[in-house]
This record gives sequence, structure tokens and C-alpha cells, in this order.
Amino acid sequence: MREIRTDAAPKPVGPYSQAIVHGGLVFCSGQIPLAPSGEPVAGEIEAQTERVIENLAAVLEAAGSSLRNVLRTTVYLADLSHFARMNAVYERRFDGKPPPARSTIQAGALPRGLLVEIDVIAALD
Repeated sequence: MREIRTDAAPKPVGPYSQAIVHGGLVFCSGQIPLAPSGEPVAGEIEAQTERVIENLAAVLEAAGSSLRNVLRTTVYLADLSHFARMNAVYERRFDGKPPPARSTIQAGALPRGLLVEIDVIAALD
């Protein structure tokens, strides 16, 4: 088991790792729309989704993987009415074939009042 940490994504705000590599897989903790400095990204769901995916890409790269190797995602939305707009960004960024398996749920609340969180499981390159 190997812990992944990178300065290209926000530092964990609690007792967890950005990701763990084990058995040829990368298990990424949920990312919220924070800049690598830890500052929240303002803006609509599209901008927040972009930042989340950028954070995930940075963690995956540090682990020796990439977005094209993502097998499974879970998307947490503060409001399901944002689904179509989030999904447009998601579809563009996860454009590999086949697309990852996914669940999307409405969360009661997300940290710092933000709109989206995504976690992923990916294969190593």
C-alpha cells in the first residue's frame, strides 16, 4: 500500500490521503473545488466541476495514472438540478471509451458550501 501526495492538488483537510495505490489500482479521495493552495473556487457548477477534475488529474498523475484510466467515479452534488451542467463538463473531461462506471447522488451538504465533489478509482498505467 502506497500513499500519494502532490502539491498540484489541495492538501487533505483531515486524517486521510489524497490517494492510496494498492493492487494495481489508485483509490482517490473525494476532491472538492479547491485550488491547490486550498482556496475555494468561486463560480458556477461548471467552473467547480473543472477544478475538481483538475485536482483528480493531478493526484492520478502523481500516482502514475491518468483520467483515461478511471474505472469508477462517484459524483456528489449539493443540488441535483446541476446534474446536466456538471455532466457536460464530466463528459468532455472523461472522454475515453468506454466511460467510467458512475454513481451520482445529491448530498445533504458538501464542505465549505461548495457544489460538487468527485472521487475515483483508476488503474495504474
